[in-house]
Amino acid sequence: MAESRYFLRGARMAFAFVSIGLLAACNGGDEDTSTPPPNPPTTPPPPKEPASAAFETRDSTARFLTQATFGPTKLDLDTLTGTAPSDWIVSQFNAPPSLNLPRIDSYLAFDETPDEEFSNFAGMTTLFSFWYNAIGGQDQLRQRVAFALSEILVVSNASSDLLASEPEALGYYQDILVRNAFGNYRDLIEDVTYSPAMGHYLTYLGNRKGDPETGRMPDENYARELMQLFTVGLNELELDGSQRLDGSNNPIETYDNTDITGLARVFTGLSFSCDHFDIDFAGGESCDFDRESDLDEPMLIYDQFHSEEAKSFLGLTIPAGTGAEDSIDQALDHIFDQPSVAPFVSRQLIQRLVTSHPSPDYLRRVATAFENGSYELPDGRTVGDGRRGDMQATIAAILFDDDARTEPDIAGSSFGKVREPVIRFANWARAFDAGTISPEATFQLWYTSSPEALSQQPFRAPSVFNFFRPGYVAPGTQTGAQGLTMPEFQLINTSTIAGFSNFMTYFVANQAEDLDDEVLEDIFEFLNVSFSPTRARTSFIADYSEEIDLATDPEALVDHLDGLLTYGTLSEATRATIVEFVGELPLTNEFDPDYDGPTSRAQLAALLMMTSPDFLVQR
Repeated sequence: MAESRYFLRGARMAFAFVSIGLLAACNGGDEDTSTPPPNPPTTPPPPKEPASAAFETRDSTARFLTQATFGPTKLDLDTLTGTAPSDWIVSQFNAPPSLNLPRIDSYLAFDETPDEEFSNFAGMTTLFSFWYNAIGGQDQLRQRVAFALSEILVVSNASSDLLASEPEALGYYQDILVRNAFGNYRDLIEDVTYSPAMGHYLTYLGNRKGDPETGRMPDENYARELMQLFTVGLNELELDGSQRLDGSNNPIETYDNTDITGLARVFTGLSFSCDHFDIDFAGGESCDFDRESDLDEPMLIYDQFHSEEAKSFLGLTIPAGTGAEDSIDQALDHIFDQPSVAPFVSRQLIQRLVTSHPSPDYLRRVATAFENGSYELPDGRTVGDGRRGDMQATIAAILFDDDARTEPDIAGSSFGKVREPVIRFANWARAFDAGTISPEATFQLWYTSSPEALSQQPFRAPSVFNFFRPGYVAPGTQTGAQGLTMPEFQLINTSTIAGFSNFMTYFVANQAEDLDDEVLEDIFEFLNVSFSPTRARTSFIADYSEEIDLATDPEALVDHLDGLLTYGTLSEATRATIVEFVGELPLTNEFDPDYDGPTSRAQLAALLMMTSPDFLVQR
């Protein structure tokens, strides 16, 4: 078919686009730095665009929504351009949350696997729910922030039998992030602490007090990661993210091994909400419990297994004999009160939403909003309840800051971020109104961790350190030479570039429409799910009607896609290349009556835009 030939050429061109545009800046290995490097010298800041102008034009609206959601839709651009951005963010703060557990339950209704057998389909329902809410949820800001939090407070089902086979545990954890996305960070870390998914993932579920006779010590995993990854980091920070220094001009470590040992005693005596335990309490495995009702609620405290010893860490001593609930409350309060929490958490949220290497002033302003618990919107209204750690105030400060709203062409060379592959796909689905959202019937979305797909899968990070580290500086690269942190560059290499291009070709070309009924029926039967083939063939089918109308004019088509996908920032070189290549695709084919030139042009233009460096780098 002519379409296949041109799409093969398009996929090759897409690979060349990304290779030239990104690998020039990312040609090193896998080094990582645990602490962000100092910022490079900067020139005086350019004039700033006022935050109130965020929705002034279609381009500015698209850019704001790129940072705040999983991508703008055409309806968003039609209805929000020219309105007040303060109204939008307040409406998003007030929108009801799209939760995961109810949808997971609805997916499980299709699973016909006997209860005693392992079900691949059941284990994937948390992923299906994520895609459904990320792409179709009306609470877009909440969903985007929850995804950002999932990459800070990491729980993964990549290697866990429990989290892979019992979706209620991970679904409940997903909803903790969704519910707390607009709450308070202190409340969030408490809910995370009591969640069965985190308890299992960081191995403190069923954690017992020490025993001097046997030499048993409390598990230290959660104590370490709570400090290192979730709250304070390795070194003490100033409000602008710079490291605090001691009298010898050396960084000050936030904690040492004695702090970990003392804090580990706090997280003993937690397990599933069961009625009975036998003597060994080992990981809850000997507990007589109903998993379906126990994994979707907080763990309970069993004081008989909680350490009665004094617990000393970070300058605090919790007296001997203090019960588990009081110990956990005091520990979380004390950790949360550390001054490094605000810059440490704020920086990662900025990275996930706006830019990988925020300026010290940007970070200081956001961390100040975190500390104050309030932020004044462009229209003068205040968000946040005034408590330290308020997420609404922090998020608003990130999105409305002058650094975030400055036009990309004057923002400076250090501003921007590589779009995560998960977000790229969601961008496409939302931009082109990709029809029925049925990830459960779309097998290409079941396992996207491989380099042949997205090299990333939600809630399936390879470790507690996420898919990429916030302090990563790509060695031997242009960004590395400037000392810029670029976390997502850890996912960029020749394999993942080609894999993403091929992955997107399937979706952009609406290839699901051509799936064979018999093949689909065999797959569904193997999975023990009761879906019809129609469900798969109509899933994620993009609507290119507007693009097809423009297909006779490649320049107009590319200009339209520039506004939709890259908010008017497409470089002249990229624009000219796509226009030329799309223009080579004929509108008719006398030898193939089924050939649809306008549709092929629209799809090819979309593919080349989606795989161009101008799209992959969010500015």
